[in-house]
Amino acid sequence: MARAGLTPERLTRAGAELADEVGFDQVTVTELARRFDVKVASLYSHLKNSHDLKTRIALLALEELADRGAAALAGRAGRDALAALGDVYRDYAREHPGRYAATQLRLDPATAAASAGGRHSRMTRAILRGYDLAEPDQTHAVRLLGSVFHGYVSLELAGGFSHSAPDSQESWTRVLDALDALLRNWPAP
Repeated sequence: MARAGLTPERLTRAGAELADEVGFDQVTVTELARRFDVKVASLYSHLKNSHDLKTRIALLALEELADRGAAALAGRAGRDALAALGDVYRDYAREHPGRYAATQLRLDPATAAASAGGRHSRMTRAILRGYDLAEPDQTHAVRLLGSVFHGYVSLELAGGFSHSAPDSQESWTRVLDALDALLRNWPAP
């Protein structure tokens, strides 16, 4: 019998909070059971295993991030939209480092297709419409933006920019300026 009050959704949210506190790699069903002061076995009526928990956290984080991105992009275009989406990723990673790490979890194809991951791609493509890129350059640009945003955020979270001048915010602004310039002057194949 399932313990009263425990649901997959509640466990997922608690797992996401745990990820932000201790790191996504440290999230396990065992640690979650400790948080609820229940036996591990009592969680298995809601979760298959730690991978299922991590997948659920990843899906939650992708959804939260997509919702924030959509709200930030409303009514914006060009560099303003580019900066808004980049700032959403950066701010989310700072606020929720474990959840942000969860967004990088490799999902099986069916789960990925049903996730909010597609919304992220569509938001990025919406930004790129302002730069008049045709396929396959648009796909290349989506990958470039994802790589730069994730790379910068990951290095910043790891403290990679904390020991030298200029301030990482100044570099972030310049990176966004450079991306805007590149997208406006995309090289011919």
